[in-house]
Amino acid sequence: MLSPAFLSKLRRLLPPHCVLDAREDLVPFESDGLSAYRNTPDVVVLPEDEAQVAAVLRLCHASAVAVVARGAGTGLAAGALPVDGAVLLVLAKLNRIKALDPVGRTAVVEPGVRNLAISEAAAPHNLYYAPDPSSQIACSIGGNVAENSGGVHCLKYGLTVHNILRLRALTVAGEVLDIGSDALDAPGFDLLALMTGSEGMLAVITEVTVRLLPRPERAQVVLAAFDDVAKAGAAVGNIIAAGVIPAGLEMMDRLAIQAAEAFVHAGYPLDCEALLLCEVDGVNEEVSDDIYTVREVLEASGAIEIRTAESEEQRLRFWAGRKAAFPAVGRLAPDYYCMDGTIPRGALPYVLGRIGEMSAEFGLAVANVFHAGDGNLHPLILFDANQPGELERAERFGGRILELCVEAGGTITGEHGVGLEKIGQMCVQFSAPELACFHAVKAAFDPDTLLNPGKAVPELHRCAEWGAMHVHGGQLPHSELPRF
Repeated sequence: MLSPAFLSKLRRLLPPHCVLDAREDLVPFESDGLSAYRNTPDVVVLPEDEAQVAAVLRLCHASAVAVVARGAGTGLAAGALPVDGAVLLVLAKLNRIKALDPVGRTAVVEPGVRNLAISEAAAPHNLYYAPDPSSQIACSIGGNVAENSGGVHCLKYGLTVHNILRLRALTVAGEVLDIGSDALDAPGFDLLALMTGSEGMLAVITEVTVRLLPRPERAQVVLAAFDDVAKAGAAVGNIIAAGVIPAGLEMMDRLAIQAAEAFVHAGYPLDCEALLLCEVDGVNEEVSDDIYTVREVLEASGAIEIRTAESEEQRLRFWAGRKAAFPAVGRLAPDYYCMDGTIPRGALPYVLGRIGEMSAEFGLAVANVFHAGDGNLHPLILFDANQPGELERAERFGGRILELCVEAGGTITGEHGVGLEKIGQMCVQFSAPELACFHAVKAAFDPDTLLNPGKAVPELHRCAEWGAMHVHGGQLPHSELPRF
């Protein structure tokens, strides 16, 4: 619990409406989008500008009080979960677009600006911001940077790290860091990449300079249905091998297709096991050539039905089904557990087959929705938290999927981050020396571990404890570590 004396100092820094400590005001902040993890914060502060953020950080640093930064709360790994005895620093009120340069194709925005709002502001100049998470209507750019978010068009246009130029951030002591450059490169170490995906553990972001791209002359989507998930998975690699780099290459299995179609009425075929959406964009001639190639590849890969969007309205409708897949699947069961792992494209058929086998083993249905082009999986495990033991079974199933991703040569996260949800699987993917290096980087920015403590990078003793409870093939992860 935070002391009355500390809370009194905090209230003197901010207007009364910017400090919340009444129970009814705190409950809305007890979880992010991953609602299986909940913890009511001791206090919530909502600063209205960078100076107020710095003042809060200086007070917390001087008082040795931890700080958890939070954006729109749409995260899916419990990365912004409140910590006992900490201040929950909500940056939602820093929501101004400070500058938009259509000639230089950049925008300077505060961390609370919604992802989609950037493209909306740039639209009159025929520009847009490329990373487009499914939650783009609500998620904020500061959280996108913290998790290195992607989206359905990240295959061609990259993740957040590839679409930002500069960050302004505050250390835990309230000191300003200017990271990156408006130019194409900056001298010294690439701290911009380090900060992107750091999950609020190194500094608090207060300003982001993003790249804007010109709208392509033409964009067109090909929809392909398959009678076998493995065939669809193989088709993904075949498209890339044919020399086409789609703007987006997404895949859904039967359960996800049925849910999305019932919810959005996108015009999806329902008599198939898997669906691919492949979008190509560019100048007219380039798109025409790529569409022809993609259709040839899909036919050779065993597609049972191929459609090309004949209008912009149909293209958007095809994408609407995919972007609404998460809420659509929510209609199939009282709860679902959304995973996020990444694998090499060539491993898609094997991994999808193993997920199907594990679904039968755990007795829980799975809807697969994922960024097939870059191997970023989003299995949605359906369960009912009101049934004893189902949540725990879903968590074990999810952990096994992440470990399968590592086994296949991939990683435990593609864009949702590690947060608290995947911290055990960090012990599987990384060795003790690697984890020690991560802690050294953390200590360079935050030696007292006051920023988002307990998230993303596990303590070595925690890996020892976790490994003692999770034996795989007769081997314990990090058997060299002492047992506590």
